[in-house]
Amino acid sequence: MSVLIEPGQLAHENALVWLENTDALEYVRQSLDRLPTRRGKPAYHRDGRMVGYAVLGPTSRSSRASGTFLRRVFWLLPHDRDGQPDGLYASGAPSEAVDPRTLAPRVKGCKTRRSEGGPLSDSPRSL
Repeated sequence: MSVLIEPGQLAHENALVWLENTDALEYVRQSLDRLPTRRGKPAYHRDGRMVGYAVLGPTSRSSRASGTFLRRVFWLLPHDRDGQPDGLYASGAPSEAVDPRTLAPRVKGCKTRRSEGGPLSDSPRSL
């Protein structure tokens, strides 16, 4: 969940790669996944689709136990607002959802009025 991501876990991010245009997306889900590499498009094993992912710098270290790297992955499920505007998340958003306009490398992002299904505005405002 987004609320459980600590800033230190994002310290080695160099870039965010978006696989689709996020301008029309009011929110994306984010999670920290254990991945075998620092860079490149990771395998995706959830329902729905991957929207983006983080790329880590060369100084990031893998876990001693597993040899994997913690990287953010951004994704959406079939029942999210972009696919079902009048569905489960017509208002409100999942706990791991953030407004993609508030995301950047090393920045966790946050929910906004827009991500919660409120009126759209030109500038992101944190709730």
